[in-house]
Amino acid sequence: MFPPRQRLPEGDAAIRATDSDAAVARLSAVHKGYLTDPFILSFVSRPHLQQPRPPLINIGTYVRSEALDELVNGWLALSEQEGTQCQIVSMGAGSDTRFWRIATGPHKDTVVKYIEVDFTENTTKKAMAIRKSKELSAVLGTPEDVSLANGGAALHSPVYHLLAADLRTPPAQSLVPLLTAEPQPLLSPSVPTLLLFECVLAYMSPNTGNALLQWFTDYFSAPGAVLGCIVYEMFALEDSFGKVMVNNLRARNITLPGAQPYPTFASLANRFLQHDWEISRAVTLKDIRREYIEPSELQRISQLEMLDEIEELELVLAHYAITWGAKLPPNAVALKAQWSEWSLRRKVSDE
Repeated sequence: MFPPRQRLPEGDAAIRATDSDAAVARLSAVHKGYLTDPFILSFVSRPHLQQPRPPLINIGTYVRSEALDELVNGWLALSEQEGTQCQIVSMGAGSDTRFWRIATGPHKDTVVKYIEVDFTENTTKKAMAIRKSKELSAVLGTPEDVSLANGGAALHSPVYHLLAADLRTPPAQSLVPLLTAEPQPLLSPSVPTLLLFECVLAYMSPNTGNALLQWFTDYFSAPGAVLGCIVYEMFALEDSFGKVMVNNLRARNITLPGAQPYPTFASLANRFLQHDWEISRAVTLKDIRREYIEPSELQRISQLEMLDEIEELELVLAHYAITWGAKLPPNAVALKAQWSEWSLRRKVSDE
């Protein structure tokens, strides 16, 4: 399931290496025709030397990407219905290309701030890749609008901001100096805001992950803006197949303490309910593939590659889920009706 490594990184380097794996997997899915992403090439080291990933990895990458895109685009569409712009904060964003895909798409004018936060090593590498690429840089604005900071570990433009921080440190140390500095906080507490955590919270302790979500919950509670969040993570790692996944990752010096509070599908909703959020939903990737992808799309991708390991694919997808939720302003009855519609849409079979 995971490609062998000759010299295995340890500690934080092992966690950072998962971003390189995800970027190569996305590049593989693009090359094989599962996804369209003209920006991922710039974030992969020596892309011409990268081997294609197995069909199981390509399909998993596709299902994850389709569902996350639908939820993010749904959030942007609801913001537009409200007649307001919104902010997106992507935590542990790594090599993610979402900003560029949004900024060149139909919702480009809806996002007033797009903030990415990650390890210093990751943001330095990403800032360098952005500066090297005319295509990526052009989307940010004119050269005069784009600046490096923090010794090259941070990058600022009118909308996009790349920031370096260790998210495992208390938010008062990691987030407050970056996001809330007066007189003009980078992150406005009065603008609808969407948080993204893609395979991030699993690598930190449950208390640390909860503290992050609680900080955002508190920051947005007073002004009354809608706060949303999407989490993509592994779960149910205590069953037999889950233990196989854990052992595979442990062999790469990676542990998943943040997944322990979520041993079952039913437990996933607690991610947001424990912070008193009004909306909390979850769907496994297995169910997304079966019920939330257009039948014509399933037919298309089935013709891209031969997949022999259907049972293994279903087992893997059953241990990954997308959980999303929203915290609404007090007494916002109308808003609750509107934001309750924020969801993945079941696709009706053509049959």
